[in-house]
Parts: sequence; structure tokens; C-alpha cells
Amino acid sequence: MTTIYAGLDIAKSNLQLHLAGRFDDLPNTAAGQQRLLELLATQPGTHVICEATGGYERAVVAALQAAGIPVSVLNPARVRDFARAQGQRAKTDQIDAVVLSAYGQAFQPKPTAARTAVEQQLTELVRRRVQVIDLLVSQRLQLTGLTLPVMRQAVQRLIRRLEQDIAQIEAQLKALRTQACTLDQRAQKLEAITGVGTITALGVLAELPELGTLNRRQTAALAGLAPHPRESGQWRGRRSIGGGRAPVRRALYMAALVAARSNRILKAFYQRLRAAGKPAKVALTAVMRKLVILMNHTLKHPNFVLQN
Repeated sequence: MTTIYAGLDIAKSNLQLHLAGRFDDLPNTAAGQQRLLELLATQPGTHVICEATGGYERAVVAALQAAGIPVSVLNPARVRDFARAQGQRAKTDQIDAVVLSAYGQAFQPKPTAARTAVEQQLTELVRRRVQVIDLLVSQRLQLTGLTLPVMRQAVQRLIRRLEQDIAQIEAQLKALRTQACTLDQRAQKLEAITGVGTITALGVLAELPELGTLNRRQTAALAGLAPHPRESGQWRGRRSIGGGRAPVRRALYMAALVAARSNRILKAFYQRLRAAGKPAKVALTAVMRKLVILMNHTLKHPNFVLQN
């Protein structure tokens, strides 16, 4: 059966479907999602292509996956670069849907795997914790510049509330581990690595659920820690990292700092890079890359004997 790639542009209130040269504008509601499934059922072998839109796509993607319809959730930056490569600079819902169809036809991306309920809960809790911590840091900084007693008291109350929220989220994370044996086992394996604590382990598992199924290059690339060469003719530029999943790098940063001081193997690796003249930031980034590759290897090979 020939695969038909359908572009689906998802917004907060509507869905724009491009299927076999036809456009359908649907509401992003339960009724609209049901109508979408009915339209796709008229074209067997359809593979839906959409973008990650900050959460607006979650219900639609879940409905498609539950119906057994292949769907690929793409990085919006890649789709936009593809549109520019085609000379398409205009941007409307219909144009975006057409571009998504063309992207699917050109690259035939793999379907996005459905996430389990535990994975979804873990991701939501981890991301909310990061958001609350950012708010807490912001309020603590603002407190140092306030002089009016009433303003200081208000900010102090907010700080206490945010601290309570963080404690509550961490309690929910602990309860989730207790209920989900697989998650707990995976987290324990990662925590056995010197430098990796509970928050780092859960953060990486939330943002990189593929961990344990990848090879070395795929792991580094998904984490955005693969050094990209910049060369032209005889010119050799400085390699740099980029792309990938920024939340994974954020989760790994503190773990890499600890590992560079306490993990026997990674400490020697860090010191060797520094002795070779590498800047501290470059050496620490290399430790982060080694660390996430080690985490992937630990989960991929159950009989692997860890040596810290």
C-alpha cells in the first residue's frame, strides 16, 4: 500500500489538514479530532505529519495513536528550514499544512512512538518543577532589590509558596517511582553513576525516553552534545554543539560538575582535556557527552558492570 503523507497544522483553536490535495479546517476539540479521524479513514495508508506546538498537539496525537494512525511529531525548526529551502517564505496555516505534507513525502520520517501514562506524568512533573524553580530564582533575585517592607513581605510569601510547591512536586515524583517499578529500576541504574542524583536521573528519563535504545552518536545528537565540524577547504573552524534537547543538557549540567570532581573515570577524562589546553567549558561539555552516553549504555546493557 502506498503511503499518503497528510500535513496537519495544529493551533490552539483549530486544525488545518492537507490530505491528497484537499484542505479541511477543523476545530481543535474532541469533536474536531473525531472528524479528523473520519477524514483520515477515507484514505487508507495515511501517515500524518505535524509539528510540536508547545502542548496543543498532545490530545490530537494521542487520538491518532489510539486509532492506529501513524503520526510523526517534528521539530518546527527543521520544517521551517525545509520550507525556506523550497523558497517558501510565506506562512499561513494552509501553507504550513502543505509544507508538512511535502516534508513527509521527501523524508518519510518514522512514526512517533506513543508515550505511556507514566512517561507523560513524569514529563509533566519534571517540567513543572523546572518552571517553579525558575520562578523561585527570579523572586529571590528581586527580593534583594526591594526596600519597601510591604513588597518584601509579599515576595517572601510567594517564595515560601514556591518552595512548598517544589516539595509537593518532588513528593509526587517519589510516589510515581513507587507506583511504576520499571521507572524506578531505570532511575536506580542511572543513580548508580557517581554524579547522577535523583533529579538528574528523572529529568533525563523524562526528556530523553529513548535512552537505552540508542547508539553513541544518536544519544549525543538527541542531547544536543555532538560537536559539529565547521570546515571549508583548508579552513578549520571551531567545532560547536547545537540543536538537540536543551532540557537534557540542563539536567546533565550539575551532574557533570559533580562527576568531573568525584567520578574516577570522568574526573581523569576532564583533567586530561584541561591539561591539553581545552577551556573548562569545553571540557565540561565533553564530560556531559560522556555522561549521557554512559547512561544510555547502562540502560541498554543490563549486565553492564559500572565502574565509577
